[in-house]
Amino acid sequence: MYYSDKIESIKSIFGTENITLEAKHLTVDNFIHPIIDDVIILLDPSQYTEYVRERLTERYVGTTKELSKFSESIQYTFGEEWKLFSGILADHKREFIEYFDLIDMASLRELRICDLGSGNGRWSYFLGDKCRELILVDFSDSIFVARGNLRNVKNALFFMGDLKQLPFRNDFCDLIFCLGVLHHLPTDALVEVRKLRKYAPALLVYVYYALDNRPFYYYILFRIINEIRKQTCKVRSALFRLCFTYLAGVLVYLPMGIMAEALKPFGLDRLIPLHDQCSFDLKYIRQQVYDRFFTSIEQRFTRRQIMELKDTFGSVVVSEKSGYWHFLCRR
Repeated sequence: MYYSDKIESIKSIFGTENITLEAKHLTVDNFIHPIIDDVIILLDPSQYTEYVRERLTERYVGTTKELSKFSESIQYTFGEEWKLFSGILADHKREFIEYFDLIDMASLRELRICDLGSGNGRWSYFLGDKCRELILVDFSDSIFVARGNLRNVKNALFFMGDLKQLPFRNDFCDLIFCLGVLHHLPTDALVEVRKLRKYAPALLVYVYYALDNRPFYYYILFRIINEIRKQTCKVRSALFRLCFTYLAGVLVYLPMGIMAEALKPFGLDRLIPLHDQCSFDLKYIRQQVYDRFFTSIEQRFTRRQIMELKDTFGSVVVSEKSGYWHFLCRR
């Protein structure tokens, strides 16, 4: 069994000695969590995806606790997104370097790190040999994609769970990073940042910016795009989503990238929307389109709002680099 040599880590993560590991499930304090393809399922049975229900041969009892707000549409969309765009791309390495500019990589060697909202594991993929242990958590089927992408990473643990209902102990890890996740929750993203404080002494977070460092025409474009998103996110047809990502990628995103590249020698590329996400890899572009137009919930925040997190954390540092805004909170 994959977790047979990770029992002590599991005890440490949950904060209990009452752990029993079997082939098909993990028992923690008498609560049974099924295991599918090395992924430990923490979700309440009412939150299971269709794929999980199909894979389980046993019936599992739900929690007696009141569950937090949960968006099935977001769970569905991100599961489908990362199954469709499962691969780790060169542009993901570029993004990884951008998001982790606030982190001293050398300091991670002896740390346990949690990838909260891991998607297909594209960030953890570049961290496996840089830290002591990795914990990946996602509430969608993408966690199974992440397991496949990190097949050769032996220090990783995989959980399918709701980040608002984590059953882990306080300070279960040394660093949490949660990139591009919290702004898709049905609850206030910055409130959730404050709640995550108890789980680790440091949090690296990325949330959508409110265009507060952009010229006025960005706001006009955003309003148009946002109205389109509100309609496209309602369509679950796989064929529609496939065609839409191709058309938007080829007819909109790719031309903007070409224009930004042409203006770069003159220092004018910053005037082009998405210039800092410019890519000529159609797979990457299509994934960006999917992420932008098929999520039903979107929140945006100003740099000033993020700095208000100082009411909860000892320090809050916002990076001035793309993507906006990503920031590091320390207790």
